[in-house]
Parts: sequence; structure tokens; C-alpha cells
Amino acid sequence: MLRRDLLKTGAAIGGAAIGGATSLPRFAIAQPAQNRVLKMVPQANLTSLDPIWTTANITRNHGHMIYDTLYGLDSQFRPQPQMAAGHVSEDGGRRIIITLRDGLKFHDGTPVLAKDAVASVSRWMKRNPFGQKLASLTDSLTALDDKRLQFSLKRPFPLLFAALGQVSNSPAFIMPERLASTDAFTQIREAVGSGPFRFKADEYNSGSMVVYTRNADYVPVSSGTPSLTAGPKIVHFDRVEWHIITDAATSAAAIQTGEIDWYEQPPPEIQQLLRRNRNVRIEAIDPLPLTGILRFNHLHAPFNNKKLRQAMLPAISQSDFMQAIVGTDPANFNAATGFFTPGTPMANDAAMGALTGPRSIDRAKALMQEAGYDNEVMRLIGPTDILAPSAMTQVGADLVRRMGFNADIVLTDWGTTVQRRTSREPVSAGGWSMLFTAFSSFDFANPAAHFPLRGNGAGAWFGWPDIPKLEELRDAWFEAPDLAAEQRLGREMQEVAMDELPYIPVGAYLSLTALRSNLSGRVPGLALYWGIKRD
Repeated sequence: MLRRDLLKTGAAIGGAAIGGATSLPRFAIAQPAQNRVLKMVPQANLTSLDPIWTTANITRNHGHMIYDTLYGLDSQFRPQPQMAAGHVSEDGGRRIIITLRDGLKFHDGTPVLAKDAVASVSRWMKRNPFGQKLASLTDSLTALDDKRLQFSLKRPFPLLFAALGQVSNSPAFIMPERLASTDAFTQIREAVGSGPFRFKADEYNSGSMVVYTRNADYVPVSSGTPSLTAGPKIVHFDRVEWHIITDAATSAAAIQTGEIDWYEQPPPEIQQLLRRNRNVRIEAIDPLPLTGILRFNHLHAPFNNKKLRQAMLPAISQSDFMQAIVGTDPANFNAATGFFTPGTPMANDAAMGALTGPRSIDRAKALMQEAGYDNEVMRLIGPTDILAPSAMTQVGADLVRRMGFNADIVLTDWGTTVQRRTSREPVSAGGWSMLFTAFSSFDFANPAAHFPLRGNGAGAWFGWPDIPKLEELRDAWFEAPDLAAEQRLGREMQEVAMDELPYIPVGAYLSLTALRSNLSGRVPGLALYWGIKRD
């Protein structure tokens, strides 16, 4: 698909706006009497409140608003105490006792107790890849009293605190025991944490508005520098409003007039428009890029056939997918992306010729025939209302049609896509075959929390690949004595992944965000709401 066809609507918006912001449609949001409200357009609608049940980035961002973790990670991925006052290590590192800080209180007024942390971490360990590894090394996790919880480990696990402070999807957020006792595969419908913001359930209107208010009872850590999720989380706004606006031109008009303060993911044409407004600035939300992926469903035809998954490789042009998200400036994307985040120590070029060599639809068609493709229905599911997955899905839909798949393209809103991807049914019963999505830099920095790189079958992330060799190499990575050994194992993992294809990397891109110029103090990495203030 040509980019000019894919984005002609956006280009028309940009052209209409050349005469100035007044040529764009106005979007009126009632202005509160006071000026301590931050209004933003998030990347997607919030449809699930449970950051353990789903890996959707919007739900992760929601989680960082209202929950806290025992440990946070700074921008160098170093764990720092957050809800924890500290810990002691006994029995050669096989017993770790963590003590909670004083003054921790849930939003419902109840104190945060060690039993809450035990229940929360136990639920998290059932779903998160890093947590699953920790669970395999844990004999028991118990509350010694109201303030102390104890890990009894089979052997020392130096990455314990990094696991508990994980930033990426499905962090170890601490919830009240009554909620954390919910089965890990059942959604929690109530959002009660102890973090810097409270979720306003009475103002929540999915598809329209999400509201958070400052938690007056929140006590930040007393030392350190704000860095990612570590350090003091100082809140400067009394209220944060997420306005769910799916029309890019409307969002652009609102941020230019000051009716919106922050537009999380403007498309490329809107970015060009906003750069001309001195009251708006464009910056990377994360210094490291996000990775886009084509995820296969390994349970059912057609992609339970490895040779058919491999047939896709010659047709994948990473630059096509990335330009659909961020435009043509090569400074904003990486078109030679493997299975680890570019710019991190684990990134490597093993087996990358399959993606960086000459591209050929004809070669892909020939491989499809060799693989025995028999015109089975191939269902691609994807969203229309979130920038990166939507753009990748449109490019992918054009690609599979040109390759000759009997393609059923199902486009819905992001919330429906997130729900639908949980189905393990075959296509004939409403299931899916492939989807496109993107993950933050933290998710793919190493094998520890890398959801789509797991090969643990029924326990794997949606798509459920069963690749024992990947699991074997991942286990070895946790035992690696130094960085050189970790990198060697990372190369081996990439070689296996490029053969088995749990997914195909379709490039990496800088996620650019738009803010009013009078905002400062934003903590880089994610859409985080502590530190940021209006000058």
C-alpha cells in the first residue's frame, strides 16, 4: 500500500489547516474555574481497568496512575524502593524480607498491609513473564506481620527487585487483598490502589471520559530524583482528565487552542501541523523506540504451519510499516529491528537477513504454495482508533491481499480488539489468525518481561506459541554470569525466533507526543503524570 493512499485523509486535514488553527474544527471542553487540571487525549480508549489481566498500554498507563509498586525502576532500569522502606537478605540470599513504608493507605481508606502485597504479587506472578520466572524459584511468599513480607527462594535470585519494579506491561501493582485474590485470568472491575491518583469511577464513561484526582493521602518517597517510576512521585495537578477523541483534527484543534494540554499520539501529518504552533512542542515520549509486531495465532490454521509463517518474511518491509506510523523521516524509525529493542545491549543482527534482504511478494507467494496453503480463511483483526496498531493493520491488510490470502479483515475499536485477541477458538468459531500491535522499549529490552518471545504454549501471550527451545534459552539467560553471556544467549534466542516466528518484528519507532509549551517536568518513558506541571 502506498503511504499517500493510506494517509490521504490525514494529508487533507493538514492541507485544510494551512491557513491556521481556526480552519480546523473546534472542540469545546468545559473549563474548570481553577487551573490545576491537566486535560489530555490518550492513545486509546480505556476499556479494561485490570493491568494484570491485559497487556494493553492504555491500561498499564492507568495502572501507574492509581497503583504503586514495592520497587520502582529508574531510567537506567535500576530498582529503587517505592512502597518498600527496604529489605534484608538472609540465608545466603534465599530469604528476602521486605518492609513496607509507614503511612501507606489505599484509596478506600484502609491501610496497606503485607497481606495485600502478598496477594497482589502472587496474582501478578501467574500472568507476567518475569513474575512466572520468580514464581518458579519461590518456595513461599508470606506475610510475617502487617509490615513485612517474606520470599523464601529455592536459590538466590538477584533480579528479584527488578522484577518487582517492572515498568512495562503488567507491573506488580499492589492492590487490596480482596481484589488481588481474584483469579489472575478474570478481570477486576474495581480500581482501588494507593498511588498518587484516585480513579473517579463515578465519572468514568468508556469511550468519552476518564478522570483521576490527586490522592491527598499519598506520601511520596522522601529521597531520590524522579526517574521513570523511581524517586518521589510529586503531583502538581488536582485533576487529570482523559478525553477520548478519535478524530485527529479535532484533537489538533483542541491542543492548539489550549482546550487540551497533551495529545499523546498525534499522527505524522498532525505533528507537522503542530510544529508550526509555538504554543505546542513535539517530543519523544520515550528516548528508546517502541517495536511493532505481527503476531500469529499458533493454535489454528493457517499459521499453525511454520512454513506458512516463514512465507511472510520476504514480503515484510519494515520501512512500509514504520512510515505509516511516523512518516518518512528515517530519524524516527528503525527498519532493521530484531526481537530486542534497538539501542539496548540485547539488540543484535542474528538471522536478520530474512528481514533486511531483498523484498519480494512473488517469493512470498511461492513459499505459500510450497507450504501447502489451501485458501483457508485468514482473519486479521485490528483497530481503527489507535495510531500505531491501526496504521500497521492497514499496511498488513493490503499486504496479505496482495500475497493471495483468503483474507477476512475485521476492523473494530481497540477495546474490542483487545477483548477479541483472548479467543482461542478457530476462525470458523470467531477466532483470529493475525494481529498487529506495538510494545514499549522496556518490554523488549531483554527476555525477562518479553511477553511475545515466550514459547510456553498455553501459558504464553495471545497467539500461544509452543517453542521449548526458546524457553530453554530464556532459562539459561537468567543464569548468565555476565553481559557477554546474556548477549550470546540473546543472539541464540533471536536465531530460534527467526526460524519459529512467534511473531515478526515489523520495525521500531519513536513515539512522538504533543504538549502545550507551558508544561514542564514531564518524566520521560511513558505517559506519567507526576512531575509534570504548568509553568
